[in-house]
Order: sequence, then structure tokens, then C-alpha cells
Amino acid sequence: MFLVNEGALVSVCADDSLHLWNLRQKRPAILHSLKFNRERITNCTLPFQSKWLYIGTERGNVHVVNIESFVLSGYVINWNKAIELSRKTHPGPVVHLSDNPIDANKLLIGFETGAVVLWDLTTKMAEQRFNCSQPVRCVSWHHEGKQFIVSHTDGTLTMWNLKNAAKPANIISPHAKVPVKGLKPEPCTPVLKVEWRSVKNGDPFILFSGGLPYDKANSTPSITIMQGKTTTVLEMEHTVIDFLCLCDNPWPSNPQEPYAVVVLLESDLVVVDLTSQGYPCFENPYPMDLHESPVTCVQYYADCPSDLIPHLYSAGANSLNRKKQLYSKKNWPVKGGGWGSGGSSEQEIVITGHADGTIKFWDASRVMLQVLYKLKTAKVFEKKKQARSLDGDEEPFAIQMVKLCQESRLLAVAGASGHVILYRFSRLEVTTELSVLEIAIVYEPEEPDTPEAETPPPPPPTPLKRNTSTVSASSVASAMSAPSLVTQTTSGGATAGSGPASGNQVTSTSSGDGIRDNVPNLKVKGGAHKRSSGFQADLCCQLVWVDGEAPSTITAVEINSCYGLLAFGTVSGLVIVDYLQKTCLLNMGTPDLYGSADPYTRTPRSPKKSKPQGLGDIVEQYMADPERCKSPTSSSGEQQNGVCVSPTSSNNARKQGRNNHDPAQLKRNPSVLHVPYRSEGSFTRSRSSSMSSLEKEAREGVQCLTFAESYTRKTESVTSPCVWVGTTLGSVLVIVINLPPPGEQRYTQPVIVTPSGTILRLKGSTLLMEFLDCNGSLITPPHEPWKDINRETKDVREKRPPLLQRSRMSPSSSTEIADRQFVIISSEKEAKVISLPSQTCAYRVKVAESSYVVRADVISLHNSVCLACYVANGHIMAFSLPSFRVLLDHDYLPLTDLRIGRTFQFSSHGKGVYQASPTELQRITICSEASENLHDMLGDLFLPVNTPEAPTKGFFRGLFGGGGSQLDRENLFGESSGRPSRSIARHIPGTGGLEGVKANSSSAAGELYKARIALHERGEKLSELEERTAQMMANAENFSTGSHQLMQKYKDKKWYQF
Repeated sequence: MFLVNEGALVSVCADDSLHLWNLRQKRPAILHSLKFNRERITNCTLPFQSKWLYIGTERGNVHVVNIESFVLSGYVINWNKAIELSRKTHPGPVVHLSDNPIDANKLLIGFETGAVVLWDLTTKMAEQRFNCSQPVRCVSWHHEGKQFIVSHTDGTLTMWNLKNAAKPANIISPHAKVPVKGLKPEPCTPVLKVEWRSVKNGDPFILFSGGLPYDKANSTPSITIMQGKTTTVLEMEHTVIDFLCLCDNPWPSNPQEPYAVVVLLESDLVVVDLTSQGYPCFENPYPMDLHESPVTCVQYYADCPSDLIPHLYSAGANSLNRKKQLYSKKNWPVKGGGWGSGGSSEQEIVITGHADGTIKFWDASRVMLQVLYKLKTAKVFEKKKQARSLDGDEEPFAIQMVKLCQESRLLAVAGASGHVILYRFSRLEVTTELSVLEIAIVYEPEEPDTPEAETPPPPPPTPLKRNTSTVSASSVASAMSAPSLVTQTTSGGATAGSGPASGNQVTSTSSGDGIRDNVPNLKVKGGAHKRSSGFQADLCCQLVWVDGEAPSTITAVEINSCYGLLAFGTVSGLVIVDYLQKTCLLNMGTPDLYGSADPYTRTPRSPKKSKPQGLGDIVEQYMADPERCKSPTSSSGEQQNGVCVSPTSSNNARKQGRNNHDPAQLKRNPSVLHVPYRSEGSFTRSRSSSMSSLEKEAREGVQCLTFAESYTRKTESVTSPCVWVGTTLGSVLVIVINLPPPGEQRYTQPVIVTPSGTILRLKGSTLLMEFLDCNGSLITPPHEPWKDINRETKDVREKRPPLLQRSRMSPSSSTEIADRQFVIISSEKEAKVISLPSQTCAYRVKVAESSYVVRADVISLHNSVCLACYVANGHIMAFSLPSFRVLLDHDYLPLTDLRIGRTFQFSSHGKGVYQASPTELQRITICSEASENLHDMLGDLFLPVNTPEAPTKGFFRGLFGGGGSQLDRENLFGESSGRPSRSIARHIPGTGGLEGVKANSSSAAGELYKARIALHERGEKLSELEERTAQMMANAENFSTGSHQLMQKYKDKKWYQF
């Protein structure tokens, strides 16, 4: 409850405590608190321009509190004195309190069971009692103070007249079906709140929430507006929590003249225009739908290109313009407060992913978030009634990870159903067909044994995501030792290609009773579809089911526009995709990436049927023969149906694939590419229940990915494109990327990816990998500038614009091999600076010993870079690079909610963001300069305005006693009322006084200026008073002269001479 035009707010909490907030300062603070101990608060009301607060309790009593001191008064209205003596039952909790609009001495008390009492505060007696047949929910006065309306739990409204307390003057059932004569109306849902507002020249408004028939109540939350003979139902998208009428006149004894109604919904705030035809809504300038669907991931970019926000706003304006046609033409009616003077000079964007598959882009450059663009990823898939995510959740489209390349405007989105969608930004609408790539990661998981030379790495932690585990111990009962890529191009489930059918062709099964195999969790819509301007889907990569087991959860996503590659990791393996040629270059289990250099002794947890060759031998053959991992456009004989063959495929499978599918006769279909499966030499684990039920599964997953131009081996002297892979066991692996020449050859020649054999190890799960040059400057991954490909003509598109030339770093002439690069690697326990290409550890620091690092980022700050870490024990730490000197160690917020750890991240200029609650995003900074300017950035919550004049009492109303008696609340509720019971409530002093002093001291100059203006106005008023005094003296002197002359005229005359 606001103290109208006073800059204060009273809040009532669920623990039966009241707080008085000071809104006159930029940071609101609590001035006083009052904690009720013996009774629970059920209703409160504060009359206009009164300092006494009425509080109703669950026991049916009414207490009075002084707002200024927040002290309980000795005046109490007990329930047994308010009800009739003949009543034998308790009236229930107090659900309503309000004073008579024209007589403040009369207090209307509504009890839950149906009793309504008009209490005389002066005489301390009940003046009238009204007995309702149905339980009461809310009461509202007419402005004349002679009638009031009551809402009930059966959906009815009853009007009562003070002159007749025996029965209601009228009973209204707004939404009940008209019954046959003699029958009662069908009951409806309770009317939770009702307001009766008058208009000078027109019929009054009756507004209420609820009251709908039971068959519609659960599906359509609504607000009903009744005026005269018209009834309008406004359906809301979410559950109605509360509503409030905005009126021109705050005095309750005058016609209120309502012009808008504010409706608080469960996930939104709606303001309805009552003065326009059809009651349109006002356009809300503030973001209220952040949690419209639960937030599942957050991405923060604090230094975006200058044209990115305008282009996003332009793309989102098309849908906004269609909505604006339905909005009211008037301005937003809530106009309190003022903006701060400060703001961020950088272009900042916050991206939120939601459980329903939507992605929202927010402009975070100012204190307030402003929605720019909304993307619905669920439109890509066909809707299924029983579709679920990999962990069995009912949100199969939930967003798990988002990665945006700001320069090229490529967007990679990872979903909860094992899919990754690649979007391209375009300002034109197009009609295209979405390419689909189905990928299977199949391998035999084995228990890793830690080498004795190193400290045992911890088991993979539970990812801070919505999914904690997607594959159970039985999910690998029939898995194979290494993945095999036998690719088929399909469209609509039919096999495309040439050659006779073979026994090992891929067949997808997803029957209700059978085992789901080689099918994705969701089905992509086929055919060409219209794509609106903004981010348009270009490729969808889907992990498929294998032997009835769901695909692994996606844990990392990375994209590089210069290489034309997309990489994503799961809890069990790695996938690299060439999105320009729409092909899969690599899909392997994480243990297979080590080759013979695997530092772990991986022992199977159950017996094997057969094993044709060692795991290390398979990878060694793969590393020795890079021709086995070419993209599908290669003319090599190792290709199968246009997609590269995995190096771990058996010779028989590759041989059969080569016979069955001839690349020369293949017709490429961009719609679906399927990448399965298992080879003939694969083995399965024992399905013994005695073994699988007791064993605990432990997999090494991919935790982070980074594309870079770096040195991949110790002996290299020139940088080359590569992808660095960090695992959950603390290993860092390097995969070399051999790209064809830029231009036309990039689209026709194969891309080859091969593991380099380089392995770096840390304690704990790997969280971060970034690169610095020899001068300590951050090396950003190479990228391509954005170009709207839909604007290109057909001729230009066929020529294929060349990609940017990649810069290669080579050593100086004085030394053949010199360290020219540093890689910063951070894990849950420690951070290292590794010199490249020598791969020696230059610096090392233990970040957390008894705890663990939740998030680590290399950020730019004051023309330098540093490592920022958030530790689970609540500390935020910053280290200089590359020396790891401690710059900051602040105890901020312990990790008590996984939501914080899942969304916490740092960005440029020392700024960070995390999701503090399901409905709030918290932005922080570790930059001292930004902290000093924070007070100026905050706005003013309270701006005083002129209060309308109080209504004047008419001559006839005062003459005939039509008005109410004057109430001296100070005398009635003050010290003369006695001492209150100390056991009822306890006063708690607040800390707002110190904050108020700080706020006043910071604005001393403004207060001095106001004082000068007030002094000048006072001088003007004094001069006017002097002039009026002189004029009155002159008039008095003239009157005295006239009176003297009149006396002299009639001085000597007798009475009969007049």
C-alpha cells in the first residue's frame, strides 16, 4: 500500500510482518518493521491522508498501527464485540476493511463467513450488521457512502443499502446461466475482488475478477467490466493475481472518474484503457514477460557491434507493429519516478533461452531491459502430443545452450532433445528448405582408471543444466567399442541413392512397442517453409537414438564463421560439422580422441563378446591415415554415400559401404543426412542384471570447445586452424583442421580433421580455454563479417564470395621455434598459462582448494585482460594475465541455487550477469569506475505532485446533517487508547535512516536550490501580504470616518425624529 504522495510504501509479507519503505531515495530502504507473533494478518487498509493503518487478522480482530512510528495502538476491535450476541460460531478471518467515504468514523468490516459489520469507531459499538448468505471475498463502497457491493464465493454480487440491513437491495449473477423459473442460478467461481467506481456523466463501473462458470474458469482467466447494461469480459493470458483502478480523483467521497485498470498477472502486467472503445490495452514499455516461460539459459555480450541492436530491433519490429494496431492510442498512464542521468556507453545484449523453445534478445545497455527480438525454435519441428526431452521432461524444445557469433551473426542453439540448430541472420523474408543432419555417437563406455603419476581427477560433475543425466547404466548394454559412420541420404524416411539394397543399410524403427533406433527425438518439418526476417534456420543437427537409448546431453557448442564449422560436445563425445557443405566431419566418443596417448587405463565394467582390435590401434590407424576423415566432396574411395568415414569403422563396413553407394552416382539431397551406426566387428556388453544394476556409470564428456589459430604440436613453427577440446576429467585435446583454399574450392573440396596427439591435463573439469599473443593481448578467433546472403543475386551466389584469409603466425628469423603464444586453461581447481608451441607451463595458480570454480572467463578491463572466476563458496576472484597476480577476492554470493551456477557469466569491461530468481536477472560489475557511477545511473522512484483539493461540503448537506461527523484519529487511537499488548506484535527498527542521510547529502546542492526558490516565493508572498495589510488599513480608516460623520448627523435628534 502506497502512502499517497508521501514517498513511502507499506508491504505485508507472508511471515506476518509489515515493512515501511522509504521511496524518497534512489535505493529504497526499510524505515520500520512490525512483526505479528500471535495472529496472522489477512487484510490491511490505509485511508487516504491518514497515518493510522487498519489491520485485520485471521482470528477476526482488527488492530490499528501508527504509520509514522510503526507502533501498535491500544485500540482493538475484538470479533466477539463486532458480531451479534445471538451468533454461536466464529465469523472467520477478516477479509475486508474500509471506512465510509463520507464518514471516517464508520469502519466497514467484512468477515469470511458472510458477516459484514459497520463499526462506529467513537462509540466502539457495531452500528449495523449485514448477514450474507454466501461467504464474502471483497467489499467496495459507492462514493456517496450509502451503498456498498459485496462479492461472494458462488460468483454472485450483492448490493446493500445502509438504510436496510435486513436484505440486499440487489443480487447480480453476471456469468451464471439463466435458470428455469423457480431454480437458483448455477454456481460460478468465486469473485476474488470487486471495485465500484463512479463517473460524473455516465453509468458507474463495476469491475471484478473471477466469477466465470466452472467449465471456463480453468482455461480463461479474466477481468469483467460492467457499465450500465453492457458487460465486457477481458480474457487474460495468465492467472489474475490482483487489479487496481487508476482514477483522477483520490478523494473517496468524489466520483473517482476511472480511466484505466492495472491488472497484475502471474507472468505479466497489463493496463487496460477504460476510456476507449473496446477497452484496448496500453503498450507496456517495460519487460514483464522475462519468465513467461521458465528461463533455462542466459548469454551476455557486453560489447556488441554498433549495428547489431538496430538490426535486431528492426527484425522484431514487424511482429511488434502488428501488435501495436491493437493497443490503445494513448500514452502509458503510469508516470511516477524519473530516469537516472547515467548509462552504459557500450552496446549490451542479453539472450535468454526458455523452456518452450523460445529465445529472446534483450537490449541491456540501460538500467531497464528492452526486448528486441523473439525467436521460436519449436517452429522447426513437428508438434507431438507426447514429445518429451531426453531426461523425460515435458519440455522437449527447452533451450540448453546459445552461442552467437556477433560479427557474422550466426546463432547456434542446443536443445533438450539432443539437437543443435544453426541460424543465419537475414533482413529479408525467404522460402527455404531446412537441411537436417542426423548423427549417432556410439561407443563402448569404459571405467577410467587414473594414472598413478597424476592426482586422481574427480568424477564428472553434474552439469549445471536442466538435464543432470540422460543415459543410464543400461543405456550402453549393447553399445559398440567405436563409432562407425555408414551414411545414408534420406528424405521422408525413404532411402536415396543407387545400387542394390544391402544387408547393413540403415533402417529407422520407432514403433510404440519396439526399440527406438536411428531416429531423432523430434521430427523436423519437411518441405520449403517461409522464413521471416531475422534469424533463419539453415541446418539442424540431431543426435539419434541407438538401440532404444536416448542420445547424450549436449554440454558445449562452438561455431566459427571463418572456418565454416560447427562443433558441439556431449557427455559422451564430440561432433564437428561443416555447415557450408552440410556434412559431418567427425563424431567420436571422448575416449577415442586420445588414441594411444590415453592417460587413463580404461577397463570395461562387463565382459565383452569380441573385440577385433585394440582401441588404441584403431585411433592410431586413424591418425596415421588422415584421408579417412575427409568431407563428402572428396574423390577418395573411403567415402560412403557422400559423407566421410570415421577412422574407427571396421574394414568390412567400409568395404560394404563402398560397394553399395557410389559417390559418382549419388544425388545430393539437402533435406536429411543420416550419420549412424555400428560395424560388424562391434561388440556388446553383457546384459547381466547382477552386473549392470550395481555398477555406476562414469563417462568422460566434452565440457568446453574453442576454435583458434594456434600451434597444435611442439615441433610446429606455424599456426594452423584447430579446435581445442576440454573434457570433464581435466584433459585438453587439440584437433587439427585442414581447410581447402578459400573461394570456390572451399565449397567443393573436402575438410579434413585429425587429432594432433597433444594432451594437456589439469585437476578438475576443464572450464575455459583462451589465447594470448606474446604481448599479453587477447587473441580473438577468426571470423567473417556479416553479409545478408539473401540479398545476393543468383549469379553472385554461384561465384561464392571468398572467405577471409586467415593470418598465420611464424617465428622470427633469429629462432626457428620460439614461444609466440599463450593458452589460458582454467579448471574447477586450478588455472595454467601454457606457452606455445613448447607446451611448457609458464604460470600456475590454485583457484579453489576446498571448493570448486563454477565459472571462469577471460575478460577485457582497462586496456588489459584478466581471468575472472566465480567460486562455489561465493568468492569472485580476478587474476592478472599471464602472471596470475590476485586483483580481486570478494566474498559475494555462495552457490545455493543451481540456477545461479548455470547462468553466471562474465563479459567485457568487468560486467557480469546471472539469474537471481525465476523472475529476475542480476547484473554485476567488478570494475571500480562503473561502481562509482552506479548511483547516478539509478532513477528517482518518487516525484511529488500537487494533491487535488478536498471536496467541499455543500450548504444543504451541512445544514440538514447529510455529512459525517469529524473524526479525531489522534485522540481516538493515540495514548488515550491505552497501552497495546506486547505479545501481539514486536517493533523492529529499520536501516533506512542512514541511507536517507546519504541520499540527502548527495543531493545537497539540489536541496539548497529548492530552499532558495522557496525563500524567493516567501518574499513575494510577504510583499503581497504587506500590500493587502495597507489596503485593509485604508479601508478601516475610511469606514471610521464615515461612521463618525453618521454619528454627528444623528447626534441631537430624538428617537421619534428618525
